[in-house]
Amino acid sequence: MAADEARRPNILFLFADDWGRFASCYSKVDGPGTLNDVIRTPNFDRLAREGVLFKNAHVTAPSCTPCRSSLLSGQYFFRTHLGSILIGAHWDDKIPVYPQLLRASGYHIGKTYKVWSPGTPADAPYGTNAFNYSSAGGRFNQFSKNVTKLVAAGKPLAAAKQELYDEVMGNFDAFLAKRPPGQPFCYWFGPMHTHRKWEKGSGKALWGIDPELLKGKVPTFLPDVPEIREDLADYFGEAQAFDAALGLFLKKLEAMGELDNTIIAMSGDHGAPGFTHGKCNLYDFGTGVSLAIRGPGVKGGRVVDDFVNLMDLAPTFLEVGGVKPPAVMTGRSLVPVLASTTSGLVDPTRTWVITGRERHVEDAREGYVGYPQRSLRTKDFLYIINFKPDRWPMGDPKNLNQGNDPNVTQLTENTRITLADMDSSPTKAWLVTHREDSEGRAFFDYAFAKRPEEELYATENDPHQVKNLASNPKFAEVRATMRAQLLAELKRVEDPRVSADVTFDKPPFVGPVTGESADGAPKSTGARKKAK
Repeated sequence: MAADEARRPNILFLFADDWGRFASCYSKVDGPGTLNDVIRTPNFDRLAREGVLFKNAHVTAPSCTPCRSSLLSGQYFFRTHLGSILIGAHWDDKIPVYPQLLRASGYHIGKTYKVWSPGTPADAPYGTNAFNYSSAGGRFNQFSKNVTKLVAAGKPLAAAKQELYDEVMGNFDAFLAKRPPGQPFCYWFGPMHTHRKWEKGSGKALWGIDPELLKGKVPTFLPDVPEIREDLADYFGEAQAFDAALGLFLKKLEAMGELDNTIIAMSGDHGAPGFTHGKCNLYDFGTGVSLAIRGPGVKGGRVVDDFVNLMDLAPTFLEVGGVKPPAVMTGRSLVPVLASTTSGLVDPTRTWVITGRERHVEDAREGYVGYPQRSLRTKDFLYIINFKPDRWPMGDPKNLNQGNDPNVTQLTENTRITLADMDSSPTKAWLVTHREDSEGRAFFDYAFAKRPEEELYATENDPHQVKNLASNPKFAEVRATMRAQLLAELKRVEDPRVSADVTFDKPPFVGPVTGESADGAPKSTGARKKAK
């Protein structure tokens, strides 16, 4: 797949907030009985069918800013300095990012909607208005909300959707209009509508997703009740809108005659928001993401078992673009996997992946501390180290009264003033409302209870990772081996959490007294609202 100097391929990357491992083609891969039986993503399925579908793709961190820092730089999130955290994040301009390197090599680059937040490299292609193509409109970023408003105003549903689709293509057309003739392009499409908040009931109203079809398919760490099924259906509706956008790009590239000369990759920055085990968790529901790649030199129709990390995309895009990846990148190019003609495990060394987490919302816990974790995922096991098990994993349970307080919904569905590392949602409201009754107590604990220092899950028999085997003597050797492997690799790649006298709980990552963010801004600046 070495780049042809005469005609280097275009690179189109579609990346959605909070879109986990949800696509209808995964139902065929995993077998029936899962949430993917219900969602319909024909365009992603086409991408997978004509390219490569990755069964085991994970993010390095299940929080948007550190994940995107990792993806852009091709490094583990904890190596990106102040890019390792969400609130107060700043970019170190000394860290190379793949779009700048492609631009320097002659690519026309640009983006629409979200790439890296809050802030970008000072001279980054995605950090300046010159490379931002959003003039046609941004209503797609709140798809269900805006389509619902248009329908309420009297517009037919299909026409309301089309109005937003036209904005998506209008932005892409503006980007293409600035491309010099014959120049390859690198474009990032980053809608945010799969990030909360979306319209209640929109999954069924806009996409015909009946929440009752999810009955019996809800993961065991979530209650299989109408409120949660509707929440999931609405989330899937937003994912289907994202899939529809992919279809627009495929149709456009075909019309241009550029489809077969374009590397197209589609994924998301972590798992589902506002659900147990999702965003801000190192379980598969939080770190696992959909990933399919199609393009020139990619043998299609293959499903690969290789464990990949989204930091692998930066060196991949550079290699297909004819640029040598910098040695500082810890990600490994996927070009050999994409160029292969086999399915299953293509690269025998890709049998594990490491993920981690530091701090998400700055004031989730007293003292503005995070919840440091690292994990090792292999074919058969997930092992997690919780470095501070005395802390609350999803934030302090402040402001929660005993019993079913009438304000619980306001606290948990509309604000983040309690258990703040879980997004506000109807699911969160249900969990908190039912935390004291027999129906909901166990589910509340799955989401919010303190966790032991070590967790170990046998994923074949426990795919939802709810049965911790870390203290089981039968698995002592597995636990010890995985712990040693994880810590050795973290030291090798210079994770500050284990290899240096640096902690993400102290300056410069957080102010010593005021709780100010890494850039020195006090918590009262409203930074959280600007970058979730």
